[in-house]
Amino acid sequence: MPPKDPPRRRVPGPARPRSAAGGQGRPRPAARRPPSPARRPHPPRGRTGRPLRLGNPRPRLRLVSLALTLVMLAFVVRLLQVQAVDANAYAAKAKENRYLSYTISAERGEITDRSGIALATSVDAYNITADPSMFTPEFSKAPDAPQQAAALLAPILGTDATELTRKLSRKGRYVVLARRQTPQVWNQIRDLKSVFAEKAGKDRASGGPGANVLAGVFQEATTKRVYPNGGLAAGILGYVNADGKGAGGLESQLDKELAGEDGKIRYAQAGGRRVPTAGTEEVPAVPGADIELTIDRDIQWAAQQAITDQVKKSKADRGYVVVQNTRTGEVLAMANAPGFDPNDLSQADAASLGNAALQDVYEPGSTSKVMSMAAVLEEGAATPGTHVTVPNRLHRGDRLFKDDIDHPTWYLTLNGVLAKSSNIGTILATGELGKTQAEANKVLYSYLRKFGIGSPTGLDYPGETPGILAKPKDWSTSQQYTIPFGQGLSLNAMQAASIYSTIANDGVRIAPTLVRGTKGADGHFKAADPPGRTRVVSAKTAKSLAAMLESVVGDEEGTGTKAKIPGYRVAGKTGTANRVDPVRGGYHGYTASFAGFAPADNPQITVYCAIQNPTKGSYFGGQICGPIYKQVMEFALKTLQTPPSGSGPARLPVSFDPGE
Repeated sequence: MPPKDPPRRRVPGPARPRSAAGGQGRPRPAARRPPSPARRPHPPRGRTGRPLRLGNPRPRLRLVSLALTLVMLAFVVRLLQVQAVDANAYAAKAKENRYLSYTISAERGEITDRSGIALATSVDAYNITADPSMFTPEFSKAPDAPQQAAALLAPILGTDATELTRKLSRKGRYVVLARRQTPQVWNQIRDLKSVFAEKAGKDRASGGPGANVLAGVFQEATTKRVYPNGGLAAGILGYVNADGKGAGGLESQLDKELAGEDGKIRYAQAGGRRVPTAGTEEVPAVPGADIELTIDRDIQWAAQQAITDQVKKSKADRGYVVVQNTRTGEVLAMANAPGFDPNDLSQADAASLGNAALQDVYEPGSTSKVMSMAAVLEEGAATPGTHVTVPNRLHRGDRLFKDDIDHPTWYLTLNGVLAKSSNIGTILATGELGKTQAEANKVLYSYLRKFGIGSPTGLDYPGETPGILAKPKDWSTSQQYTIPFGQGLSLNAMQAASIYSTIANDGVRIAPTLVRGTKGADGHFKAADPPGRTRVVSAKTAKSLAAMLESVVGDEEGTGTKAKIPGYRVAGKTGTANRVDPVRGGYHGYTASFAGFAPADNPQITVYCAIQNPTKGSYFGGQICGPIYKQVMEFALKTLQTPPSGSGPARLPVSFDPGE
């Protein structure tokens, strides 16, 4: 079939004007109807064909508006409460939580010997502290942060983990975990903190919680007391407690001067870190004063070595040595055995923590006879050459008295009574002090008091004993005769040394001193007040006594020959006393002692030694304390460069011939 012709496209032409009458021209074709829209497909079965109609939004908008209004109203009320009603309270609370305050410990002053050598000093240390709020699960991201931190810190701090856990679980922002730790301890903790901080950072980077149980551990710079010479002079120096306060010896006595004044610092912090731009309030600490002692470190060492060795050798309870400058009263050494190391009190015996040379009270025995002889000479009752007939036994009161050895009747001078240390001869000589025994007792008592018995030494040392000396009216029948030879009265080692220093100083007693002066924070040295001086006996009596004491050491019949020192004239006296046992409550054992000074012709140094309850070997003072006296005195004379004696001793007679 031939193809159909394509439909013709109608080309529109120009519109023809409509006649006004509408009757002329070509009639207008009828308007075309628009095509009807496509029919909507039938909905699937099971669905309605009704159109979806939207609900009215106005109720919902009203509800949302009401909710927003209530929320905003709550914010406004809370804002008014915080900024207007409770503004001051909240500001104070915020300030409290933001700012931390702690004490800046003042540096404790040094204690030095007379040459400026440190005996006690302070070194850098750290207080290990913590912020307990940083150990909560919310902050640390660990449910058991206190327990974990305590387990890590306990071995380093050497303390109990349970106690650390308790401290870290407290409420608040500050707690001290350990005081005065060495820099090495803090370095260990700091390294451990760094490890945990690095680990927490990596954990957070990988999406973990980043727990760090040591973030809240910090340090405060402070000082720690150390004793460079260990136990040297520990009895004098004492020690400090865990809080850095003096708790014994000079550390306690002079704590106010040594301690200084603590300062304070207050700063802002956030997240355990200091905020440098928030300002800091600081009151600087004032360091304590340095104390210079009269002690000579070298002489102290020699005395301590000598007494320690002899106490061990004799298996004694304890012993002491005191060295004193006879012209100034300054104590050059005060040694005790056994001692202790104040650097490590955990290893110390509680009974050794004090200063026994000042705190022990005991009956001196024959070293006390020098006071009886001083009274006899000063009162003119006898002279060094007065004849004294000494029987083997002497009946007085309700007792029969004897000397330390049985002997035939001795014919001694008063000098010989002292040289041979005769108890009977001393009783006979002091009996001449009054017309009656009661009068003689009063005279002797007055001299004992002048020598310092029954009174404090003047050192004001903590726990010092003044000794025991009853009034004459209270002396028992036996005490009237035992006190003259050193039984029935009690003293301490410093008092005993002071007696001999008084004789060496021409009869003038100088109160002993341990402190030469102090040096404040400004570097100014202030000398100690001069010690008190009291004349006890005349210079003539003192010189006579010095000559008599030389016979004790220099004469072959004397009891102190082991104390001889080549090149020096030595004056001394032995002592062997019955000892009161503080545990058993009666006499048990002995107190061995030796006291003296040198050079006898120009006295410079006094040395006193006593040993309590020696149980091995000899217990006589001349045998076990005489050698200690010699050893310490020789060392002190050389250390102080004391020239040898320029003349020989007086050689007073010890005995007399009854036939002449």
